[in-house]
Amino acid sequence: MQNKIISVTNLKKNYGNFEAVKGISFDVYEGEIFGLLGPNGAGKSTTLEIIETLRDKTSGEVIVDGLNLDTEPGSIKKIIGVQLQTSGFYPGLNLLELIELFAGLYNRSVDAMELLRLVNLADKAKNKYKEMSGGQKQRFSIATTLINQPKIVFLDEPTTGLDPQARRNLWDLIRDIRSKGTTVIITTHYMDEAEQLCDRIAIMDEGRIIALASPDKMIDDLVAGGFERPKQVKAANLEDVFINLTGKEMREA
Repeated sequence: MQNKIISVTNLKKNYGNFEAVKGISFDVYEGEIFGLLGPNGAGKSTTLEIIETLRDKTSGEVIVDGLNLDTEPGSIKKIIGVQLQTSGFYPGLNLLELIELFAGLYNRSVDAMELLRLVNLADKAKNKYKEMSGGQKQRFSIATTLINQPKIVFLDEPTTGLDPQARRNLWDLIRDIRSKGTTVIITTHYMDEAEQLCDRIAIMDEGRIIALASPDKMIDDLVAGGFERPKQVKAANLEDVFINLTGKEMREA
């Protein structure tokens, strides 16, 4: 039996008369990559911000690693890492200086070079943040979420705007983080990304969870219901062609 590391029960969030989150319930298991998907305005970001202690809920219960959000939000903050879609770093500081800055905020001593090696940025240690490419900035942003050695990492659309090589490299990094025992919660608008990475996904729409299962289960259920693609599915797609032709190695820009 897998251990529940996050348990959400009848969670609601209202803004005046508008119900952004309408009494949703779900669990996240320790050591899995869990995807929360949905169109813009579905309520997924609001849901995650509540779990991350960044936004107040209207009602319901949230338990994170045995800690109640209502009574122990400070303790929850100590065991999570949050990578937002747009991260603000001092552009004139180099990567080592930024890690030391964040470590000071967490009151932790960290091996900054080891952290950069983890995200394949050791050779950029003395480079300023503003000199990084999009993929490098995203990998560094994820590195900062690991400074406090969190049990749970939240990633908000981490590959948005990245080229195919950078996207695949980030997938490998996310899998590596999970392999070390960290639970990963991810939002994405790329369905292929969710299918490749996530053990289970919850799909939200209009403030409700309308499906929750593994990607394979959801696809099998759709096909069993009589769904057929209008076009023959090929054994590869255009992104596979691009990666095969250009390679998957790290790029400078």
